Amino acid sequence: MAKRFTRALTACCLIPLAPSALAADLPEYQSDSAWFTDGAERIEARVAESTEGTAKNVILFVGDGMGVSTLTAARILEGQLRGESGEENALSFEGFPHTALIKTYNTNQQTPDSAGTMTAMMSGVKTKAGMINIDDGALRGDCAGSRGRELNTFLELMESRGRSTGIVSTARITHATPAATYARSPERDWENDADLTDEARENGCVDIAAQLVEFDVGDGIDVILGGGRRNFTTADDGGKRADGRDLIAEWLARYDGEQQAAYVQSGTELAALEMSSTEKLLGLFTSSHMSYDADRVAKGADEPSIAEMTSAAIDLLSKNEEGYFLMVESGRIDHGHHAGSAYSALHDTIAFSDAVKAALEKVDLDETLILVTADHSHVLTIAGYPARGNPILGKVVTTDSSGAVKTEPEPAADGLPYTTLSYANGLGFADLGDETDADARYALAQDSGRKDLSAVDTEAPGFHQEALVPLGSESHAGEDVSLHAAGAGSQLVQGSLEQNAVFHLMVGATGLSVNAE
Repeated sequence: MAKRFTRALTACCLIPLAPSALAADLPEYQSDSAWFTDGAERIEARVAESTEGTAKNVILFVGDGMGVSTLTAARILEGQLRGESGEENALSFEGFPHTALIKTYNTNQQTPDSAGTMTAMMSGVKTKAGMINIDDGALRGDCAGSRGRELNTFLELMESRGRSTGIVSTARITHATPAATYARSPERDWENDADLTDEARENGCVDIAAQLVEFDVGDGIDVILGGGRRNFTTADDGGKRADGRDLIAEWLARYDGEQQAAYVQSGTELAALEMSSTEKLLGLFTSSHMSYDADRVAKGADEPSIAEMTSAAIDLLSKNEEGYFLMVESGRIDHGHHAGSAYSALHDTIAFSDAVKAALEKVDLDETLILVTADHSHVLTIAGYPARGNPILGKVVTTDSSGAVKTEPEPAADGLPYTTLSYANGLGFADLGDETDADARYALAQDSGRKDLSAVDTEAPGFHQEALVPLGSESHAGEDVSLHAAGAGSQLVQGSLEQNAVFHLMVGATGLSVNAE
Protein backbone atom coordinates (compact mmCIF):
# COMPACT_ATOMS: atom_id res chain seq x y z
CA MET A 1 0.00 0.00 0.00
CA ALA A 2 1.59 3.26 -1.04
CA LYS A 3 1.07 6.17 1.32
CA ARG A 4 0.46 9.74 0.17
CA PHE A 5 1.78 12.78 1.99
CA THR A 6 -0.83 15.53 2.17
CA ARG A 7 0.92 17.14 5.14
CA ALA A 8 4.26 15.90 6.39
CA LEU A 9 5.47 17.03 9.80
CA THR A 10 8.15 19.37 8.42
CA ALA A 11 10.70 16.70 7.61
CA CYS A 12 14.47 17.02 7.68
CA CYS A 13 17.34 14.59 7.80
CA LEU A 14 18.34 14.00 11.40
CA ILE A 15 19.29 10.89 13.32
CA PRO A 16 16.50 9.69 15.60
CA LEU A 17 16.74 9.42 19.38
CA ALA A 18 19.19 12.18 20.23
CA PRO A 19 17.40 14.84 22.31
CA SER A 20 17.07 17.10 19.26
CA ALA A 21 16.63 14.29 16.75
CA LEU A 22 12.94 14.84 16.12
CA ALA A 23 13.12 18.61 16.37
CA ALA A 24 12.23 19.01 12.70
CA ASP A 25 9.05 17.00 13.22
CA LEU A 26 8.15 18.33 16.63
CA PRO A 27 7.75 21.89 17.86
CA GLU A 28 10.82 23.16 19.67
CA TYR A 29 9.06 23.44 23.01
CA GLN A 30 8.21 19.72 22.72
CA SER A 31 11.64 18.41 21.70
CA ASP A 32 13.42 20.76 24.14
CA SER A 33 11.20 19.85 27.08
CA ALA A 34 13.07 18.28 30.00
CA TRP A 35 10.53 15.45 29.93
CA PHE A 36 11.36 14.80 26.29
CA THR A 37 15.14 15.11 26.48
CA ASP A 38 15.43 13.01 29.64
CA GLY A 39 13.33 10.23 28.13
CA ALA A 40 15.20 10.34 24.82
CA GLU A 41 18.61 10.19 26.48
CA ARG A 42 17.70 7.26 28.67
CA ILE A 43 16.30 5.17 25.82
CA GLU A 44 19.04 6.27 23.42
CA ALA A 45 21.62 4.70 25.76
CA ARG A 46 19.73 1.41 25.65
CA VAL A 47 19.48 1.51 21.86
CA ALA A 48 23.23 2.07 21.60
CA GLU A 49 23.87 -1.06 23.67
CA SER A 50 21.38 -3.21 21.76
CA THR A 51 22.26 -5.58 18.94
CA GLU A 52 18.61 -6.32 18.13
CA GLY A 53 16.92 -5.33 14.89
CA THR A 54 14.31 -2.61 14.56
CA ALA A 55 10.55 -2.98 14.48
CA LYS A 56 8.57 -2.33 11.33
CA ASN A 57 5.28 -2.45 13.20
CA VAL A 58 4.23 -1.30 16.67
CA ILE A 59 1.07 -2.33 18.50
CA LEU A 60 0.41 -0.46 21.73
CA PHE A 61 -2.25 -2.10 23.91
CA VAL A 62 -3.63 0.11 26.68
CA GLY A 63 -5.83 -1.41 29.35
CA ASP A 64 -7.46 1.74 30.68
CA GLY A 65 -7.32 1.55 34.48
CA MET A 66 -5.63 -1.86 34.40
CA GLY A 67 -3.51 -1.60 37.56
CA VAL A 68 -1.57 -4.45 39.10
CA SER A 69 -4.44 -5.45 41.40
CA THR A 70 -6.70 -5.64 38.35
CA LEU A 71 -4.18 -7.83 36.53
CA THR A 72 -3.88 -10.15 39.51
CA ALA A 73 -7.63 -10.49 40.04
CA ALA A 74 -8.33 -10.97 36.32
CA ARG A 75 -5.62 -13.60 36.08
CA ILE A 76 -7.22 -15.53 38.94
CA LEU A 77 -10.74 -15.11 37.55
CA GLU A 78 -9.73 -16.35 34.10
CA GLY A 79 -8.23 -19.48 35.64
CA GLN A 80 -11.25 -20.05 37.85
CA LEU A 81 -13.59 -19.72 34.88
CA ARG A 82 -11.72 -22.72 33.47
CA GLY A 83 -12.22 -24.65 36.71
CA GLU A 84 -8.71 -24.05 38.08
CA SER A 85 -7.68 -22.51 41.38
CA GLY A 86 -6.66 -19.44 39.39
CA GLU A 87 -3.57 -18.13 41.14
CA GLU A 88 -1.17 -20.02 38.86
CA ASN A 89 -2.81 -18.69 35.70
CA ALA A 90 -1.23 -16.03 33.50
CA LEU A 91 -2.89 -13.61 31.11
CA SER A 92 -1.66 -13.76 27.52
CA PHE A 93 0.88 -10.97 27.91
CA GLU A 94 2.18 -11.79 31.38
CA GLY A 95 4.67 -14.22 29.85
CA PHE A 96 6.27 -11.52 27.69
CA PRO A 97 10.06 -11.53 28.10
CA HIS A 98 10.49 -7.88 29.06
CA THR A 99 8.70 -5.80 31.69
CA ALA A 100 9.00 -2.42 33.39
CA LEU A 101 7.18 -0.32 35.95
CA ILE A 102 5.68 2.94 34.74
CA LYS A 103 5.21 6.09 36.85
CA THR A 104 1.83 7.55 35.94
CA TYR A 105 1.52 10.93 37.70
CA ASN A 106 0.53 14.05 35.75
CA THR A 107 2.45 17.29 36.11
CA ASN A 108 -0.27 18.68 38.37
CA GLN A 109 -1.74 15.53 39.96
CA GLN A 110 -0.28 12.71 42.05
CA THR A 111 -3.11 10.46 40.88
CA PRO A 112 -3.58 10.98 37.13
CA ASP A 113 -6.27 10.97 34.50
CA SER A 114 -6.26 9.32 31.07
CA ALA A 115 -5.77 12.50 29.03
CA GLY A 116 -2.51 13.40 30.71
CA THR A 117 -1.21 9.85 30.88
CA MET A 118 -1.91 8.98 27.23
CA THR A 119 -0.47 12.32 26.14
CA ALA A 120 2.75 11.29 27.89
CA MET A 121 2.88 7.97 26.04
CA MET A 122 2.06 9.47 22.64
CA SER A 123 4.14 12.67 22.76
CA GLY A 124 7.07 11.96 25.06
CA VAL A 125 6.03 14.85 27.30
CA LYS A 126 4.05 14.79 30.54
CA THR A 127 1.30 17.34 30.98
CA LYS A 128 -1.66 18.31 33.16
CA ALA A 129 -4.67 16.11 33.77
CA GLY A 130 -7.57 16.72 31.41
CA MET A 131 -5.51 18.07 28.51
CA ILE A 132 -4.82 16.15 25.31
CA ASN A 133 -1.48 16.82 23.59
CA ILE A 134 -1.18 20.33 25.01
CA ASP A 135 1.96 21.02 27.00
CA ASP A 136 2.07 21.84 30.68
CA GLY A 137 2.39 25.58 30.12
CA ALA A 138 -1.29 25.86 29.24
CA LEU A 139 -4.31 25.75 31.52
CA ARG A 140 -7.06 23.18 31.18
CA GLY A 141 -10.04 24.45 29.21
CA ASP A 142 -8.22 27.57 27.96
CA CYS A 143 -8.35 27.50 24.17
CA ALA A 144 -6.46 30.75 23.61
CA GLY A 145 -3.76 29.73 26.07
CA SER A 146 -3.26 26.40 24.33
CA ARG A 147 -2.30 28.03 21.04
CA GLY A 148 1.35 27.41 20.27
CA ARG A 149 1.55 24.66 22.87
CA GLU A 150 0.30 21.73 20.79
CA LEU A 151 2.25 18.46 20.89
CA ASN A 152 2.74 16.02 18.00
CA THR A 153 2.26 12.29 18.45
CA PHE A 154 3.91 8.99 17.61
CA LEU A 155 0.97 8.10 15.39
CA GLU A 156 1.68 11.21 13.33
CA LEU A 157 5.37 10.36 13.10
CA MET A 158 4.52 6.91 11.75
CA GLU A 159 1.88 8.26 9.37
CA SER A 160 4.27 10.91 8.01
CA ARG A 161 6.76 8.17 7.13
CA GLY A 162 4.39 6.20 4.98
CA ARG A 163 3.35 3.69 7.61
CA SER A 164 -0.29 2.79 8.11
CA THR A 165 -2.03 3.70 11.36
CA GLY A 166 -5.04 2.49 13.30
CA ILE A 167 -7.04 3.11 16.46
CA VAL A 168 -9.25 0.58 18.24
CA SER A 169 -11.19 1.29 21.43
CA THR A 170 -14.15 -0.10 23.33
CA ALA A 171 -14.80 3.45 24.55
CA ARG A 172 -15.94 6.35 22.40
CA ILE A 173 -13.26 6.83 19.77
CA THR A 174 -13.17 10.50 20.82
CA HIS A 175 -12.58 9.62 24.49
CA ALA A 176 -9.34 10.72 26.15
CA THR A 177 -7.13 7.69 25.48
CA PRO A 178 -7.85 7.15 21.76
CA ALA A 179 -8.08 10.91 21.20
CA ALA A 180 -4.53 11.37 22.46
CA THR A 181 -3.23 9.46 19.44
CA TYR A 182 -4.47 12.09 16.97
CA ALA A 183 -6.04 15.18 18.60
CA ARG A 184 -5.01 18.31 20.48
CA SER A 185 -7.38 19.84 22.99
CA PRO A 186 -6.97 21.75 26.27
CA GLU A 187 -10.16 20.02 27.45
CA ARG A 188 -10.74 16.29 27.04
CA ASP A 189 -14.52 16.74 27.19
CA TRP A 190 -14.69 18.71 23.92
CA GLU A 191 -15.64 15.56 22.00
CA ASN A 192 -18.14 17.28 19.71
CA ASP A 193 -18.83 20.89 18.78
CA ALA A 194 -21.79 21.19 21.17
CA ASP A 195 -19.36 20.60 24.06
CA LEU A 196 -17.15 23.58 23.14
CA THR A 197 -17.27 26.68 25.31
CA ASP A 198 -17.88 30.13 23.85
CA GLU A 199 -14.22 30.95 24.50
CA ALA A 200 -13.16 27.83 22.58
CA ARG A 201 -15.31 28.74 19.59
CA GLU A 202 -14.13 32.34 19.59
CA ASN A 203 -10.49 31.26 19.58
CA GLY A 204 -10.82 28.59 16.92
CA CYS A 205 -10.58 25.35 18.87
CA VAL A 206 -11.95 22.35 16.99
CA ASP A 207 -13.80 19.50 18.65
CA ILE A 208 -12.13 16.09 18.84
CA ALA A 209 -14.48 14.27 16.44
CA ALA A 210 -13.92 16.90 13.76
CA GLN A 211 -10.16 16.66 14.30
CA LEU A 212 -10.32 12.92 13.67
CA VAL A 213 -12.19 13.27 10.38
CA GLU A 214 -9.99 16.20 9.27
CA PHE A 215 -6.72 14.51 10.31
CA ASP A 216 -4.35 15.32 7.45
CA VAL A 217 -0.96 13.84 8.24
CA GLY A 218 0.10 11.37 5.57
CA ASP A 219 -3.05 10.10 3.92
CA GLY A 220 -5.07 9.94 7.11
CA ILE A 221 -5.66 7.24 9.70
CA ASP A 222 -6.38 3.93 8.01
CA VAL A 223 -8.45 2.08 10.64
CA ILE A 224 -10.81 3.62 13.22
CA LEU A 225 -12.93 1.19 15.25
CA GLY A 226 -14.86 1.90 18.43
CA GLY A 227 -17.88 3.63 19.93
CA GLY A 228 -19.06 7.23 19.99
CA ARG A 229 -21.21 7.62 16.86
CA ARG A 230 -23.17 10.44 18.52
CA ASN A 231 -20.21 12.81 18.28
CA PHE A 232 -20.15 12.53 14.50
CA THR A 233 -23.81 13.18 13.68
CA THR A 234 -26.61 15.65 14.42
CA ALA A 235 -29.73 15.14 16.49
CA ASP A 236 -31.64 14.12 13.36
CA ASP A 237 -29.39 11.06 13.22
CA GLY A 238 -29.31 10.44 16.96
CA GLY A 239 -26.20 12.53 17.48
CA LYS A 240 -25.09 15.54 19.49
CA ARG A 241 -23.53 17.83 16.92
CA ALA A 242 -24.91 21.36 16.75
CA ASP A 243 -23.14 22.47 13.57
CA GLY A 244 -25.24 20.41 11.16
CA ARG A 245 -22.25 18.38 9.99
CA ASP A 246 -22.43 14.67 9.25
CA LEU A 247 -18.82 13.74 9.89
CA ILE A 248 -19.33 10.14 8.81
CA ALA A 249 -20.49 11.31 5.37
CA GLU A 250 -17.56 13.72 5.25
CA TRP A 251 -15.12 10.93 6.06
CA LEU A 252 -16.53 8.73 3.30
CA ALA A 253 -16.52 11.61 0.80
CA ARG A 254 -12.89 12.36 1.62
CA TYR A 255 -11.77 9.04 0.15
CA ASP A 256 -14.38 8.75 -2.59
CA GLY A 257 -12.65 7.90 -5.85
CA GLU A 258 -9.20 7.69 -4.25
CA GLN A 259 -9.27 4.70 -1.94
CA GLN A 260 -11.81 2.02 -1.16
CA ALA A 261 -13.32 3.22 2.10
CA ALA A 262 -15.82 1.31 4.21
CA TYR A 263 -18.05 2.35 7.09
CA VAL A 264 -19.55 -0.32 9.37
CA GLN A 265 -21.91 -0.11 12.34
CA SER A 266 -22.15 -3.68 13.64
CA GLY A 267 -20.16 -6.77 14.38
CA THR A 268 -21.95 -8.54 11.55
CA GLU A 269 -20.92 -5.87 9.05
CA LEU A 270 -17.32 -5.92 10.25
CA ALA A 271 -17.11 -9.71 9.95
CA ALA A 272 -18.52 -9.61 6.42
CA LEU A 273 -16.13 -6.90 5.20
CA GLU A 274 -13.72 -7.90 2.46
CA MET A 275 -10.39 -6.58 3.74
CA SER A 276 -8.53 -7.28 0.50
CA SER A 277 -10.54 -4.54 -1.22
CA THR A 278 -10.69 -2.14 1.74
CA GLU A 279 -8.05 0.57 2.19
CA LYS A 280 -9.77 2.77 4.78
CA LEU A 281 -12.09 1.55 7.52
CA LEU A 282 -14.33 3.44 9.93
CA GLY A 283 -16.45 1.49 12.40
CA LEU A 284 -18.66 3.24 14.95
CA PHE A 285 -20.63 0.49 16.65
CA THR A 286 -22.54 2.36 19.37
CA SER A 287 -23.81 5.83 20.13
CA SER A 288 -21.60 6.20 23.20
CA HIS A 289 -19.19 3.66 24.68
CA MET A 290 -19.36 0.07 23.50
CA SER A 291 -20.89 -2.51 25.82
CA TYR A 292 -19.03 -4.08 28.69
CA ASP A 293 -17.81 -7.41 27.36
CA ALA A 294 -19.96 -9.44 29.79
CA ASP A 295 -22.98 -7.34 28.84
CA ARG A 296 -22.24 -7.70 25.11
CA VAL A 297 -22.18 -11.48 25.46
CA ALA A 298 -25.16 -11.79 27.82
CA LYS A 299 -27.44 -9.60 25.73
CA GLY A 300 -26.23 -10.73 22.32
CA ALA A 301 -25.32 -7.22 21.20
CA ASP A 302 -24.22 -7.04 17.57
CA GLU A 303 -20.93 -5.45 18.48
CA PRO A 304 -17.51 -6.91 17.69
CA SER A 305 -15.32 -8.00 20.58
CA ILE A 306 -12.06 -6.16 21.17
CA ALA A 307 -10.25 -9.24 19.84
CA GLU A 308 -12.30 -9.15 16.63
CA MET A 309 -11.63 -5.44 16.15
CA THR A 310 -7.92 -5.99 16.75
CA SER A 311 -7.79 -8.83 14.22
CA ALA A 312 -9.62 -6.78 11.60
CA ALA A 313 -7.33 -3.81 12.14
CA ILE A 314 -4.19 -5.93 11.74
CA ASP A 315 -5.58 -7.54 8.58
CA LEU A 316 -5.98 -4.14 6.96
CA LEU A 317 -2.85 -2.46 8.30
CA SER A 318 -0.53 -5.35 7.49
CA LYS A 319 -1.12 -4.81 3.78
CA ASN A 320 1.34 -1.91 3.97
CA GLU A 321 4.80 -3.37 3.46
CA GLU A 322 6.35 -0.29 5.08
CA GLY A 323 4.73 -1.16 8.42
CA TYR A 324 2.10 0.23 10.74
CA PHE A 325 1.20 1.58 14.17
CA LEU A 326 -1.91 0.34 15.97
CA MET A 327 -3.24 1.48 19.33
CA VAL A 328 -5.78 -0.79 21.00
CA GLU A 329 -7.57 0.43 24.13
CA SER A 330 -9.82 -1.54 26.43
CA GLY A 331 -11.62 1.51 27.74
CA ARG A 332 -14.31 -0.19 29.76
CA ILE A 333 -11.98 -1.76 32.32
CA ASP A 334 -11.79 1.76 33.70
CA HIS A 335 -15.55 2.28 33.53
CA GLY A 336 -16.30 -0.95 35.37
CA HIS A 337 -14.08 0.16 38.22
CA HIS A 338 -15.64 3.63 38.31
CA ALA A 339 -19.02 1.96 38.74
CA GLY A 340 -17.64 -0.23 41.53
CA SER A 341 -18.10 -3.42 39.52
CA ALA A 342 -15.09 -5.69 39.75
CA TYR A 343 -17.05 -8.27 37.75
CA SER A 344 -17.27 -5.98 34.72
CA ALA A 345 -13.73 -4.64 35.00
CA LEU A 346 -12.20 -8.12 35.29
CA HIS A 347 -14.21 -9.61 32.43
CA ASP A 348 -13.12 -6.71 30.22
CA THR A 349 -9.52 -7.34 31.27
CA ILE A 350 -9.84 -10.97 30.20
CA ALA A 351 -11.30 -9.85 26.86
CA PHE A 352 -8.34 -7.46 26.53
CA SER A 353 -5.96 -10.37 27.11
CA ASP A 354 -7.78 -12.24 24.36
CA ALA A 355 -7.14 -9.30 22.02
CA VAL A 356 -3.41 -9.46 22.74
CA LYS A 357 -3.52 -13.19 22.04
CA ALA A 358 -5.28 -12.54 18.74
CA ALA A 359 -2.55 -10.11 17.75
CA LEU A 360 0.18 -12.59 18.67
CA GLU A 361 -1.39 -15.12 16.33
CA LYS A 362 -1.27 -12.69 13.40
CA VAL A 363 2.06 -10.87 13.62
CA ASP A 364 5.71 -11.74 13.14
CA LEU A 365 7.51 -10.74 16.34
CA ASP A 366 10.79 -10.47 14.43
CA GLU A 367 9.42 -7.30 12.87
CA THR A 368 6.67 -6.26 15.31
CA LEU A 369 6.89 -4.71 18.77
CA ILE A 370 3.93 -5.38 21.05
CA LEU A 371 3.60 -3.25 24.18
CA VAL A 372 0.90 -3.89 26.78
CA THR A 373 0.37 -1.38 29.57
CA ALA A 374 -2.18 0.75 31.43
CA ASP A 375 -2.60 4.49 31.64
CA HIS A 376 -3.28 4.40 35.39
CA SER A 377 -4.52 2.16 38.18
CA HIS A 378 -7.69 2.00 40.33
CA VAL A 379 -8.36 1.66 44.06
CA LEU A 380 -9.30 -2.03 43.86
CA THR A 381 -7.85 -4.07 46.73
CA ILE A 382 -7.28 -7.82 47.21
CA ALA A 383 -7.19 -8.68 50.90
CA GLY A 384 -8.40 -10.78 53.81
CA TYR A 385 -6.26 -13.97 53.66
CA PRO A 386 -8.62 -16.02 51.47
CA ALA A 387 -7.59 -19.63 50.91
CA ARG A 388 -5.97 -20.55 47.65
CA GLY A 389 -8.64 -21.15 45.01
CA ASN A 390 -11.27 -19.17 46.90
CA PRO A 391 -13.49 -17.45 44.30
CA ILE A 392 -11.85 -14.11 43.58
CA LEU A 393 -15.30 -12.47 43.43
CA GLY A 394 -16.50 -14.33 46.50
CA LYS A 395 -16.52 -13.84 50.25
CA VAL A 396 -13.33 -14.52 52.15
CA VAL A 397 -12.97 -18.10 53.34
CA THR A 398 -9.66 -18.42 55.12
CA THR A 399 -7.63 -21.23 56.72
CA ASP A 400 -7.50 -22.40 60.32
CA SER A 401 -4.45 -22.59 62.59
CA SER A 402 -3.42 -25.90 61.01
CA GLY A 403 -3.63 -24.50 57.48
CA ALA A 404 -6.82 -26.34 56.57
CA VAL A 405 -9.47 -24.43 54.65
CA LYS A 406 -12.48 -23.43 56.72
CA THR A 407 -15.99 -24.24 55.58
CA GLU A 408 -17.67 -20.85 56.16
CA PRO A 409 -16.81 -17.25 55.26
CA GLU A 410 -14.61 -15.49 57.79
CA PRO A 411 -16.41 -12.73 59.72
CA ALA A 412 -14.78 -9.34 60.15
CA ALA A 413 -14.51 -7.65 63.55
CA ASP A 414 -18.11 -6.46 63.11
CA GLY A 415 -19.30 -10.05 62.73
CA LEU A 416 -20.18 -9.71 59.05
CA PRO A 417 -18.65 -11.58 56.10
CA TYR A 418 -16.64 -9.60 53.59
CA THR A 419 -15.33 -10.00 50.04
CA THR A 420 -11.77 -10.50 48.83
CA LEU A 421 -12.20 -7.54 46.46
CA SER A 422 -13.28 -4.13 47.63
CA TYR A 423 -12.78 -0.49 46.72
CA ALA A 424 -11.16 2.23 48.81
CA ASN A 425 -13.80 4.68 47.56
CA GLY A 426 -16.79 4.92 45.27
CA LEU A 427 -20.54 4.41 45.12
CA GLY A 428 -20.45 1.37 47.35
CA PHE A 429 -22.63 -1.70 47.65
CA ALA A 430 -25.36 -2.68 45.21
CA ASP A 431 -26.95 -6.03 44.46
CA LEU A 432 -28.39 -5.97 40.94
CA GLY A 433 -28.53 -9.73 40.51
CA ASP A 434 -27.86 -10.84 36.94
CA GLU A 435 -27.52 -7.31 35.50
CA THR A 436 -24.38 -7.24 33.33
CA ASP A 437 -24.43 -3.50 32.57
CA ALA A 438 -22.33 -2.02 35.35
CA ASP A 439 -23.56 1.48 34.53
CA ALA A 440 -26.98 0.56 35.94
CA ARG A 441 -25.38 1.25 39.32
CA TYR A 442 -25.49 4.99 38.68
CA ALA A 443 -29.29 4.97 38.87
CA LEU A 444 -29.03 4.08 42.56
CA ALA A 445 -27.95 6.20 45.51
CA GLN A 446 -24.55 5.89 47.15
CA ASP A 447 -24.39 3.10 49.69
CA SER A 448 -20.91 3.07 51.15
CA GLY A 449 -19.77 1.34 54.31
CA ARG A 450 -20.34 -2.17 55.63
CA LYS A 451 -23.32 -4.34 54.67
CA ASP A 452 -24.48 -7.77 55.69
CA LEU A 453 -23.52 -9.90 52.68
CA SER A 454 -24.54 -13.20 54.23
CA ALA A 455 -27.39 -13.78 51.79
CA VAL A 456 -25.88 -11.90 48.84
CA ASP A 457 -24.33 -13.67 45.84
CA THR A 458 -21.17 -11.60 45.51
CA GLU A 459 -20.13 -13.53 42.37
CA ALA A 460 -23.21 -12.40 40.45
CA PRO A 461 -22.68 -9.94 37.57
CA GLY A 462 -24.76 -7.26 39.30
CA PHE A 463 -22.90 -7.26 42.61
CA HIS A 464 -21.00 -4.04 43.27
CA GLN A 465 -18.34 -4.17 45.97
CA GLU A 466 -18.41 -2.20 49.18
CA ALA A 467 -16.46 1.05 49.32
CA LEU A 468 -14.85 2.76 52.28
CA VAL A 469 -15.02 6.43 51.26
CA PRO A 470 -18.26 7.59 49.59
CA LEU A 471 -17.73 9.18 46.17
CA GLY A 472 -20.02 9.65 43.18
CA SER A 473 -17.63 7.49 41.15
CA GLU A 474 -14.72 5.29 42.22
CA SER A 475 -11.42 7.04 41.59
CA HIS A 476 -8.16 6.29 39.86
CA ALA A 477 -5.13 5.26 41.92
CA GLY A 478 -1.62 6.66 41.79
CA GLU A 479 0.66 3.63 42.01
CA ASP A 480 2.87 2.44 39.16
CA VAL A 481 1.46 0.28 36.38
CA SER A 482 3.23 -2.50 34.51
CA LEU A 483 4.53 -2.48 30.93
CA HIS A 484 4.94 -5.82 29.13
CA ALA A 485 6.88 -6.09 25.87
CA ALA A 486 7.55 -8.74 23.23
CA GLY A 487 9.01 -8.68 19.75
CA ALA A 488 11.45 -6.44 17.92
CA GLY A 489 12.88 -3.77 20.21
CA SER A 490 11.26 -5.20 23.34
CA GLN A 491 14.65 -5.49 25.07
CA LEU A 492 14.50 -1.73 25.63
CA VAL A 493 11.70 -2.26 28.17
CA GLN A 494 13.22 -2.66 31.63
CA GLY A 495 13.44 -1.02 35.03
CA SER A 496 11.34 1.84 36.32
CA LEU A 497 10.35 4.46 33.76
CA GLU A 498 8.46 7.71 33.53
CA GLN A 499 5.33 7.23 31.45
CA ASN A 500 6.52 9.57 28.72
CA ALA A 501 9.39 7.13 28.06
CA VAL A 502 6.88 4.86 26.27
CA PHE A 503 7.02 7.29 23.33
CA HIS A 504 10.80 7.06 23.24
CA LEU A 505 10.68 3.27 23.50
CA MET A 506 8.55 3.16 20.35
CA VAL A 507 10.83 5.60 18.55
CA GLY A 508 13.90 3.64 19.62
CA ALA A 509 12.43 0.29 18.63
CA THR A 510 11.44 1.49 15.15
CA GLY A 511 14.61 3.50 14.51
CA LEU A 512 12.44 6.14 12.89
CA SER A 513 14.01 8.37 10.30
CA VAL A 514 12.48 11.77 9.72
CA ASN A 515 12.92 11.31 5.96
CA ALA A 516 9.69 10.28 4.25
CA GLU A 517 10.54 7.84 1.52
